Amino acid sequence: MEKTKQLRKEVAPFAKSEMKASVFQLINTILPLLLIWSAGYYLLQFSPWFTVVCSILASGFVVRTFIIFHDCTHGSFFKNKKANQIVGNITGLLTSFPFGKWKREHIIHHASSSNLDKRGIGDIEMLTVDEYLEKPKLSRFAYRLYRNPFVMFGLGPLYLVLIDNRLNSKDAKRKERFNTYFNNLALLIICVSLILLFGWQTFLLVHGITLFIAGALGIWLFYIQHTYEDSYFEYNEEWDYVKAAVEGSSYYKLPKLLQWITGNIGYHHVHHLAPRVPNYNLEAAHESIPPLQRATTITIKTSVESIRYKLYDPKNKRFVSFKELGKELRFKKHLHLNR
Repeated sequence: MEKTKQLRKEVAPFAKSEMKASVFQLINTILPLLLIWSAGYYLLQFSPWFTVVCSILASGFVVRTFIIFHDCTHGSFFKNKKANQIVGNITGLLTSFPFGKWKREHIIHHASSSNLDKRGIGDIEMLTVDEYLEKPKLSRFAYRLYRNPFVMFGLGPLYLVLIDNRLNSKDAKRKERFNTYFNNLALLIICVSLILLFGWQTFLLVHGITLFIAGALGIWLFYIQHTYEDSYFEYNEEWDYVKAAVEGSSYYKLPKLLQWITGNIGYHHVHHLAPRVPNYNLEAAHESIPPLQRATTITIKTSVESIRYKLYDPKNKRFVSFKELGKELRFKKHLHLNR
């Protein structure tokens, strides 16, 4: 308990937004995004490949814009609550995320991250080994399909942008519902206007490619920052908030350019420990506090290897692949037959 208090005390100085830093980040993120999108429309007259390049570049800035949106949902980007709401809704339109809905679901994610008894909201679906084995064959197949990289990172962005972000949950309150309606209506007006001005093919070439790539990158970042071999997961009785933050969230060590594009979200362990730390202070917090540097470090190479992890084994406290589970089951069957 004392270590927990001390750690939170050490992080506290970094949990303060700075107006100059926040405004500068808006300028160096939103302005380039709008300019690149504009260039994508303009350059189409010369070659569609110029537009595709612009769309790919824009996807990086959409990811960075999402990090600003994400900070606003935590109330960490500005000191003023109203400013966070306004900028959060604007960046939500640019990234296709409704502010109120995502804010509530993401707060639940923080309060229950790595808790095996409280999965289901704001998480990528994950089953334990026993849960998977208890399911009928059809449900197992559906889960295997869901965890397939082509589905998760290919169809996932389409589902997220076109369906999940457009619908309210049953328990959403009136204010949240209207915020989602506002987001949907505003996006409809923007999209229809762009289609009428430039045509639906051009619209898809610019915004379709951008949001698809950005969505895939976003899902990837969320996946890898909680899915690695020895990630921390516990049932509610043993679950600890600080352990969930430092041991259940990775430090995704990226090259400086990718770290900038992803708004320092690779320092996910710091963010989960102290959500009020704005993204531009995450690195400084990590570098200044030795216990935070003991978080599991994931590189691009090891992150790719983590794609194989599909199920969590609470007994051995680690993720396993379907292949590993299959080998274990065949081994047990062999032992049973030879008794």
